[in-house]
Amino acid sequence: MNENGQEPRKIHISEQAVAVVRERVPMDALTGFFGRAFGAVMAAVQMQGASPAGPPFALYHGMPGESVDVEAGFPISGNFHGTGEVASGTLPDTDAFEAIHSGPYDTLGTTYDAIRQRMEEDGATPAGMMWEYYLSDPEKQPDRSRGRPGWSGLLPRAGRVPAINPRCG
Repeated sequence: MNENGQEPRKIHISEQAVAVVRERVPMDALTGFFGRAFGAVMAAVQMQGASPAGPPFALYHGMPGESVDVEAGFPISGNFHGTGEVASGTLPDTDAFEAIHSGPYDTLGTTYDAIRQRMEEDGATPAGMMWEYYLSDPEKQPDRSRGRPGWSGLLPRAGRVPAINPRCG
């Protein structure tokens, strides 16, 4: 169980069309990347008459180190074709484990630990991709104890590998 009392659960996610910006980003530059990427995706999607079909997300390829290979964008509905830095893609049809994280970003590791533990209990093995949905704006959820923005409502999700097929970053 994670610190806010929510047990990670196994779910099924249907394939979802997305529009994203993908870059290798230093970990200390993620906030700026997200702001730029989400703005670029929204502008490109709206320019083509498509629309967001869910909350913004970040998809991480591999484990973060000093930098991370990351996509940031939105699930979309309507027709969208990549333009410039904004690419079209999909989140896969997959089984996954999810848990909602409430609290500052620097405690997110406890939620991921709970997901990994649940995966181990179910005989699953983490793989090289995971994504988070951002259910609230971090700039509007201050971490008052540290005098800086906090993250609330992160929804880490995992994808698929052989056997029972979950992935987690």
